[in-house]
Amino acid sequence: MWAQRPPPASEVSGSDAAGRLVRPFALTGGRTRPSRADFTLITTVTAVDPPPEQAPRPQAEQARILRRCERPLAVAELAALLDLPVSVVVIMLCDLLEAGLITAHPPHPVSRTPELDLDLLQKVRDGLGRL
Repeated sequence: MWAQRPPPASEVSGSDAAGRLVRPFALTGGRTRPSRADFTLITTVTAVDPPPEQAPRPQAEQARILRRCERPLAVAELAALLDLPVSVVVIMLCDLLEAGLITAHPPHPVSRTPELDLDLLQKVRDGLGRL
């Protein structure tokens, strides 16, 4: 028995209803693993503008990703905006990357040299002091 009854279909908005009807595995063609390991939560993704002429036409969810990625977005941020699991978004991003429709930029490495970090912090402090 339900603890709480689901709302009638007339009370559910169109986007909510559509989101509930499409299972994540349907968006990825049944795949559960990405085809490559290029993406982390903080990998920055940007849509290629203009898209390559030979690129296949993106599916509806892929088109949503491309619209969101007109400006650089992190994978985690993109998944949150699309309200989809990160694993599903990563699989779709792999498809878009292979089609040449997006670029992916790994996070900038963090300096392991303490003096470089201290130097950077001092420059930031000095810059803020000049404001």
